[in-house]
Amino acid sequence: MALRMAGTPTPARHRRRTRPAVLATTAAALSALVVGVFAWPGTHRADAAPATFVHPGVTVSAAQLDFVRTKVNAGAQPWKAAFDQMMASPYASLSRTPKPRATVECGPVSNPNYGCTDEREDAIAAYTDALAWYLTRDARYAQKSIALMDAWSGTITSHTNSNAPLQTGWAGSSWPKAAEIIKYTYTGGWPQSGRFGTMLRNVYLPEIINGSNSNGNWELSMMEAAVGISVFLDDKTSYDKAMARFRTRAAAYVYLSTDGALPKTVPSQNLNTKEKIVSYWQGQSTFVTGLTQETCRDFTHSGYGISAISHIAETSRIQGQDLYGTDIGERLRQALGFQSKYELGTAPPSWLCNGTIKRGLGPVTEVGFNALHNRRGVAMANTQTLTERNRPAGSNNLFVAWETLTSADNPN
Repeated sequence: MALRMAGTPTPARHRRRTRPAVLATTAAALSALVVGVFAWPGTHRADAAPATFVHPGVTVSAAQLDFVRTKVNAGAQPWKAAFDQMMASPYASLSRTPKPRATVECGPVSNPNYGCTDEREDAIAAYTDALAWYLTRDARYAQKSIALMDAWSGTITSHTNSNAPLQTGWAGSSWPKAAEIIKYTYTGGWPQSGRFGTMLRNVYLPEIINGSNSNGNWELSMMEAAVGISVFLDDKTSYDKAMARFRTRAAAYVYLSTDGALPKTVPSQNLNTKEKIVSYWQGQSTFVTGLTQETCRDFTHSGYGISAISHIAETSRIQGQDLYGTDIGERLRQALGFQSKYELGTAPPSWLCNGTIKRGLGPVTEVGFNALHNRRGVAMANTQTLTERNRPAGSNNLFVAWETLTSADNPN
């Protein structure tokens, strides 16, 4: 039986003659298409928010943090060096003064930049302080994290200009990581936690939940923020919507040979010809496993997308749905390996980006490497070499921070 596209009605004469079992099967398939979910082997339904959310549960769990705390207290490496790096950074400064704005305006390449850097870095600082609190049990760091979150939740009302969705995604990825640790581990109290949640729901979530048709790293970062915010808000509906959109975008961001002659696409982008797809993939017309939609733009933007995929997969795992054994995990593994190979210095062949690549992947490999290599036992030689060479991985000053500390060889 041919499957009709979502939204296309079945003629009445066909409905009368279709058996109930077939109708049920067709309805399920149509439902999957409506939410943008591809039926990959080994995946679960995307509408699978946990019955009860795990807290803290955005990118890092309590068990992971306890493992790190034990290693840092024992002076073990690479965790102690990573901890020292974090504590020496400006983000951990107890004298930091937050710089909230009612309206954050971010234009192309942050021009204009009215509060963009301040917001992102205050959010990273809040997360840094939350980690510092948990690992040291020094309440001053919890109080500083709270002060940063309270300053913004009492001030910001909107994001504007062309980069507003991406800016909201970047800052919105760090805020819930901080908030989860503070709300669920600090017993000193956070009176304005409800106001902070209202900020995430009213200022951040509407800007990101419906995604973006720009380059794929935008929507992946936006969905990372939406997933994290949904966990903090215990919002199953938003979580399901963000996860469904993430699956579609991740499948369209990293190519696997099993996808066919051309990469998968996001339906709303109408990339319905080879010419459109090649243009969207930065002029790359030869598609090989591990290539990302932005490899030929530069590795930095590819790193943003890869990092967001790993963060969402990690949050999903903590919440009870392990995506690493699905096509998402395979795309992540292959993207890490492909980019790592060339980041390490291998000269690109002429068919790849016309023989010219722009390196600069960033500190984005630890989460995926730990999940796939250490937990699942998958060989990842190039990714391992790059990850170990770059330790301790710091921050990209956008939405990635301290992942050698939180993820290196972490079995939990």
